[in-house]
Amino acid sequence: MPTFDIVDGMALFYNDEGQGEPLLLVHGFPLSSDLFKPQRAALANQYRIITPDLRAMGRSDVPIDGVYSVDVYADDLIALLDELGISLITVGGLSMGGYIVFALLRRHPERIKGVILMDTKAEPDTEAGRENRRKMAEQARAEGAGATADVMLPKMLTERTRTEQPELATFLRDMMAATPVEGLVGALDALANRPDSTQTLAQIKVPTLVIVGSEDTLTPPSDAEKIRSGIEGAQLVVIDGAAHAANLERPNEVNEALAAFMDQLS
Repeated sequence: MPTFDIVDGMALFYNDEGQGEPLLLVHGFPLSSDLFKPQRAALANQYRIITPDLRAMGRSDVPIDGVYSVDVYADDLIALLDELGISLITVGGLSMGGYIVFALLRRHPERIKGVILMDTKAEPDTEAGRENRRKMAEQARAEGAGATADVMLPKMLTERTRTEQPELATFLRDMMAATPVEGLVGALDALANRPDSTQTLAQIKVPTLVIVGSEDTLTPPSDAEKIRSGIEGAQLVVIDGAAHAANLERPNEVNEALAAFMDQLS
């Protein structure tokens, strides 16, 4: 099971599969690299797919210092790329992963060859949004990650998918429920305090693909369109019938979009 020891001794879990053009995929909240199992299975025969667990999420360690922010997550990923000897990469992120991609673009633009933004947005939290995250953190401390998973699941998958594919719903809920509470609370703080990335959009000069589920209520297609219109030359793909976890609900369509985009960069 590959891990990478960051300077403070924290072990970061990651998958590194396939060969060829490297693609780093960054999961959202409160998930793990298992989110991208369909993408690893479909694309690792063509590309090198790297999928880490963010600090204190999935199988990665909880940091001793308890520091969490989109910038810290981004720097963790750069440290991993340095360890793997990768200087230039295409990076994709879903939801919170997208916010981390924006941080990578601000802090390490020279390392980014292409960008994929999935079911995410550029705007920061509103005051109401930050209050909701505070309440979710309190609930997680009191009731555990399972309570957070129960709140999040209906937002991640459409009702139809939850009914017709109960095994997928169980897989996703189990992934969220396995998140360490420390990582969950830390991520909520990072989300609530992330900066506004709307000004970052115009600074993105590398090829960019935007993907969104047509039924996403957390970051709806209107948010994706704002991102597309703010980045010169960006492409937008709307995945019909998918909610926030579009890559799980409609993996074939998402995989086709990813492969077509990666081929353009090769």
